[in-house]
Amino acid sequence: MAKQDHGSFVDVLHASGPAPDRAKKLDLYAFLVGRWDTEIVTHEQTGATHRGQGEIHAGWVLEGRAIQDVWLIPRRADRRPDSPPLPVAGNWYGTTLRVYDPSIDAWHIIWSDPANQFFTRQIGRARGADIVQEGKHESGMSMRWSFTEIQPNSFHWLGEAQPDGKDWWLQVEVMARRAT
Repeated sequence: MAKQDHGSFVDVLHASGPAPDRAKKLDLYAFLVGRWDTEIVTHEQTGATHRGQGEIHAGWVLEGRAIQDVWLIPRRADRRPDSPPLPVAGNWYGTTLRVYDPSIDAWHIIWSDPANQFFTRQIGRARGADIVQEGKHESGMSMRWSFTEIQPNSFHWLGEAQPDGKDWWLQVEVMARRAT
């Protein structure tokens, strides 16, 4: 009996669009699908800042029931094995799986960055015109990641932490422009 070819990994992962049975709810993150060029600013608690450039790639996956993205800094063209670790604007090469859950009317956000051994889970929801994702760092510290100023060709992303349980510290800003 001949082996049946069921396609490559990319073929079975990728989807051409959102699943029809929940397409309206999947609109929340649909803006993200595509390729983005990014300017990144990291903020130390001392007030020092560091700048870098990166890119984001996002697409529909898992029969259109999820969106997966890859965030990286520096850009692929500028990557070297000796790229500095965070906080010097970073050396990220991670992926997010964003899955809508109708039972809670929200999104499960799972971030994995093996370059920095940083993994986290969050819940994402619309908050006015923004999208806010909230979760805990493995240390127990609250984290909040937000998409703001969302436009068809740009967005502003904020990564915040609450180390003292009271005040939010802006750790990272990403200014993204859709790549041409």
